[in-house]
Amino acid sequence: MPDQTALLAGPPVDVARVAVDVALPHLDRPFDYAVPAAMAERAVPGARVRVRFAGRLRDGFVLERTDHTDAGRTLAPLHAVLSDEPVLSPEVARLVRAVADHCAGTFSDVVRLAVPPRHAATEKAAPRERTPLPLDGWTPAGSPLGLYPWGSEWLEALARGDAPRAFWQVAPTASPTGDWAQGFADAAAATAASGRGSVLVVPDTHDLDRLEARCREVLGPDGFVRLTADLGPAARYRAFLAVSRGQVKVVIGTRAASFAPVHELGLVAIWDDGDDLHAEPRAPYPHARDVLALRAVPAGGATSRAAVLVASHARSAEVQSWLEEQWLLPVALASREQRRSSAAVKVAVDNERALERDPHAAAARLPHEVFTAVRAGLARGPVLVQVPRTGHQRGLVCQQCRSRASCVHCHGPLESKGPGRDAVVGCRWCGRLQTDWRCAECGAGQWRAVVVGASRTAHELGRAFPQTPVRSVTGGQERGVVPDQPGLVVATPGAEPRAEHGYAAAVLLDAPLLLARPDLRAAEEALRRWLNATAAVRPGEEGGSVVVVGPSTARSVQALVRLDPAGFAERELAERAETRLMPAWRMVTVEGGPAALEELRVAMALPTSRVGLGADPGGPEPVDAAPPEDPLTEVEVLGPVELEGTESPDEPALHRLVLRCPPRSGPALVRAVKQAVSVRSARKSEGALRVRVDPVAFG
Repeated sequence: MPDQTALLAGPPVDVARVAVDVALPHLDRPFDYAVPAAMAERAVPGARVRVRFAGRLRDGFVLERTDHTDAGRTLAPLHAVLSDEPVLSPEVARLVRAVADHCAGTFSDVVRLAVPPRHAATEKAAPRERTPLPLDGWTPAGSPLGLYPWGSEWLEALARGDAPRAFWQVAPTASPTGDWAQGFADAAAATAASGRGSVLVVPDTHDLDRLEARCREVLGPDGFVRLTADLGPAARYRAFLAVSRGQVKVVIGTRAASFAPVHELGLVAIWDDGDDLHAEPRAPYPHARDVLALRAVPAGGATSRAAVLVASHARSAEVQSWLEEQWLLPVALASREQRRSSAAVKVAVDNERALERDPHAAAARLPHEVFTAVRAGLARGPVLVQVPRTGHQRGLVCQQCRSRASCVHCHGPLESKGPGRDAVVGCRWCGRLQTDWRCAECGAGQWRAVVVGASRTAHELGRAFPQTPVRSVTGGQERGVVPDQPGLVVATPGAEPRAEHGYAAAVLLDAPLLLARPDLRAAEEALRRWLNATAAVRPGEEGGSVVVVGPSTARSVQALVRLDPAGFAERELAERAETRLMPAWRMVTVEGGPAALEELRVAMALPTSRVGLGADPGGPEPVDAAPPEDPLTEVEVLGPVELEGTESPDEPALHRLVLRCPPRSGPALVRAVKQAVSVRSARKSEGALRVRVDPVAFG
């Protein structure tokens, strides 16, 4: 390595602004370094460099080159240029900064998600030539989107070079009307016809395989790349470089593809945004939906930089809020047309006649109607049986009506604490004990515990139908395609294999267990899982049917029977506004030791009251209410409460503090939390804190 002082001798040097790989929150900013003359040509913006920082050599990225600095001191020189490949484009660097600020994280944490590790041999190898199919004369004819009102017009706007934003409510059917993958490929083709690129994001490799097959037909094998975090180092870096160098303008992938450096980006699309696989499990826990939204419309921007397509069989509360704000416009079938194109859905025990025939049906896991539906379905083809994920997560329900037990103060889920008759009921959110709990639905005062999970389903059905092949599929297993012949497929949500010509029938078991999950999104998630299973079934006019085993009075069950995700989402969002829950209100959760949480609370000058400032937590914020001078006065505090199962022999149990506020004060709250965390970092305070902004799982 040449002497650094010698490199600085001679003509004046310029300045490189470097994002150093340091995860400490109080150092989350770029630092200026002098560029030696010998490195001037290679230290381009986006290049990987190595610098001396706090006495140690650390890697980083050049953000920009400039001829001035505000450092007020003699700049240290760059130590080395690791690669002159500009892997961090200015557009992606701005996105990384925006995501870090949105999630109260650091640039270095987010850039690890955006730029894969370098693979030197791949970088030096000659890129292979690609010949994508010509799409100049593309038309929307034959696209599933064209079967929906305004679908063809939306595609034509893409082809013209416009940037429309839409939510595609995909009908839950195995017919062409429900072929979302074909619609995504067509949207990418329309965008390519205008000379622009696309990023298409799906939850898992099962959906990605389906999308890849459609893209091969529409765009050709060289017209796109597949980008996921689970590719091998060489394959992932090769695909990344093909995009970064502008050889390919269409990227398909899982959440890792959200940051893909597509040139002339014209479309960002996400399938099934309610799936929790879209949420990054590593800090700062960004959600692909939010990353793509920030990418399409930068913070503070009035117009879209790229078109947006969010599509799903269900409808998340977040999407509903965007629709009500008219940030997205709906592309959906009329209710009658949606029901006509999908399978007929019924509840196993939904009337008195069914109870007269089988008095124990209301409490049975496999009532008589299930065997009737399976037998009828097997006469026409394969039958899907969906069971909840296995596990042992405990929740509480009303002993009388089986509704989820919720806190009378903050509407959070309840849990039992202590053994047997000595158990007391407390809230998982605000921590208050429920000394005189009553069910909000029926008024009963007794509760019971349930265990989310299912067992022996395949075995029981195998004994009931001994001449029928039974296949059990769970997450992580090879799924393949189910042939169009009689057979039973027992699968957990998200693991259902696709049937060659759609399933003849589907049975959705253990609905009460899904609805009793101690999570804010339990009902929303249950409906999403059920609609995705319904989408694998043939239309009703072809004999397709779905039977759900659950309470007919549950709102999500009623929405499934009506095939009405829109109405469900409207009511869900309204209810969350009344109870001041996300996305109607912004929410930040902070987990850590009691002392660390108290230090954070004091640094933010927050009150100690359990529910905000003592105000009634019910009732939405008036739309025309004037914003306060200090946004933090609107912040409400829940907890802290102890998180069960987080203790270890060496460490005490973690606690969780919940902070919430109206949307207008959300950015101020996130900044204040990040500032308080930075202060603790600068002080080298003991105890780590885990911060999540608008967490996907909240229970």
